[in-house]
Amino acid sequence: MRRDRKKASAEIIKRLAEEYPNVKCALIYTQPHELLIATRLSAQCTDKRVNMVTPALFERFPSIEAFAEADVSEVEKLIRTCGLFKTKAQDIVQMCVMLHEIYDNKVPDKIEELTTLPGVGRKTANLIVGDLYGQPAYVCDTHVIRLSNRLGLSDTKDAGKVEKQLREIIPPEESLKFCHRLVHHGRDVCSARSPRCEACVLNDICRSSDKTNTSAH
Repeated sequence: MRRDRKKASAEIIKRLAEEYPNVKCALIYTQPHELLIATRLSAQCTDKRVNMVTPALFERFPSIEAFAEADVSEVEKLIRTCGLFKTKAQDIVQMCVMLHEIYDNKVPDKIEELTTLPGVGRKTANLIVGDLYGQPAYVCDTHVIRLSNRLGLSDTKDAGKVEKQLREIIPPEESLKFCHRLVHHGRDVCSARSPRCEACVLNDICRSSDKTNTSAH
């Protein structure tokens, strides 16, 4: 099974790279901690909405120390449209308190350290070490999980298990871009409810039972 998945993944990597040659994180940031905060805001919220909210937020609190000293209620007001704003505001302030007091106002470069921060799971931690520090990163968000299952690269909806399965078949040097490309493909073509299979560059090798009936099949 692993050998079949590894063989399939090579072709999928190749085609997605041709389809999306220049990919990067959709979240807009200028400082390391801003990516960490934006990623926390993106939970159950679109990147587009996050990018609308963060300019005013980062202007009001321009540093880790400023966030660490922030009034949670003021952060809540600035991120209200992102949803779950009370929990997110609390996490943002508390993670910055830890960054300030424990990590000398620096964002850690290890997944094990990042996941000790409030509101930071493995998905966020992988994105941080990949985008900020150029490390191998398997960012298993909803798009990556959905497409990995549809393409036969994984067989579970559990993010941790999907990450483990992708680590076994996706070369480390391809990992972050591969995940970014799956996200782009999931948004543009392979949506959860209405996949546009006729426009998909992976149509002929996709194993999904969700494929729509088109003449291309």
